[in-house]
Amino acid sequence: MDELVVSTVVYVPPRAAYDLLVDFPRYEAYADHLRNVVRRSGDGGAGTRYALRFAWWKLTYTVESEVTEVDPPKRIEWRVVNNLDASGRWLIEELDDLPDEAPEWADTATRVSFEASYDPTSADEGRIGLPRFVSIDWVVDRLKPAITSEAQRIVERIVADLEGQPREVDLTVERRS
Repeated sequence: MDELVVSTVVYVPPRAAYDLLVDFPRYEAYADHLRNVVRRSGDGGAGTRYALRFAWWKLTYTVESEVTEVDPPKRIEWRVVNNLDASGRWLIEELDDLPDEAPEWADTATRVSFEASYDPTSADEGRIGLPRFVSIDWVVDRLKPAITSEAQRIVERIVADLEGQPREVDLTVERRS
């Protein structure tokens, strides 16, 4: 399993961060490779399922994810239920003190972390529609850096949306294979 963690500090209360993150259909505006939320069943809480269509290079792929647990405003857990072995969470933690680099307008700080575990080789090759002479291994080798940059881009765009303005975001990114 590969693991990816992207975290940063946002200058909003934890509940504001949680409310935005639990609104999963909104992610389409943040992600370059998420084409659309094909289907949603549920209210956004535990048990809600989303069918998501991703596109990258010449490939499109639909996965169905499920919110498995929520603990407002601290945590949102999810897992992919078909076509890929993956799970993850959003963690939201209020900080006791403002960091030294906080903007002048900030009066609260919250650490937001996106964590995901996934096995890229678990993708259902029959549902990907690989071009002739293209192996899943070739795709996986090129997809890993794209997944990392997409996660970073999503977190940066979420910060701008939460704070109402773009800024340079200090991200911590960890990858483990």
